[in-house]
Amino acid sequence: MTAMSPARTEPDLSFLLDHTSHVLRTRMSAALAEIGLTARMHCVLVHALEEERTQIQLAEIGDMDKTTMVVTVDALEKVGLAERRPSSTDRRARIIAVTEEGARVARRSQEIVDRVHQEALGSLDAGDREVFLRALGQLVGGHLATPMEGPRPARRARQREK
Repeated sequence: MTAMSPARTEPDLSFLLDHTSHVLRTRMSAALAEIGLTARMHCVLVHALEEERTQIQLAEIGDMDKTTMVVTVDALEKVGLAERRPSSTDRRARIIAVTEEGARVARRSQEIVDRVHQEALGSLDAGDREVFLRALGQLVGGHLATPMEGPRPARRARQREK
C-alpha cells in the first residue's frame, strides 16, 4: 500500500461475496456438467416439477432473459428432459412439462447441487455455518433484496488468459 492509497476501514465485502459466488458457480457448473446439465437447465427442471409454470414464470424464477430461457428449454427438449405443452388452465399459455427422464435427472441434479453446497459449507463448523446462513438470509431478505438501477448493468470482469 502506498502513502496515497486510501485506508480501508471495512473488509472488502464486494470482493468476498463476488469471489465466493464465482467459485461456487464454477464448481456447480463442473459438477452438473458430469450429467450433461447446466445450472440453468437444473433450475428449469426443478422449478417446472414444482407446479405448472410457463416459460416466462420459469425465466423470472431463474433470473433469465427470454433468449436464454428459449435456448435452455430448447436444449432440454433436444435431450428429452422437458417439452412445451398447452397449459391446463389457460389454453393461450404454454407450460414447460418435465418428462419422466427429466424428473429422474432433476432428482440426480438436486443431489449434486446439495452436495456442492455441503462441500462449500463444510469448511465452517456447525455454529459458524448456522450464523453464516442466517446472516446471508437477512442480507438477501433485507438491505440487499433488490438491485439498484444504475446507468449500466454491472458486469464481472473477464479473466485474462495467461
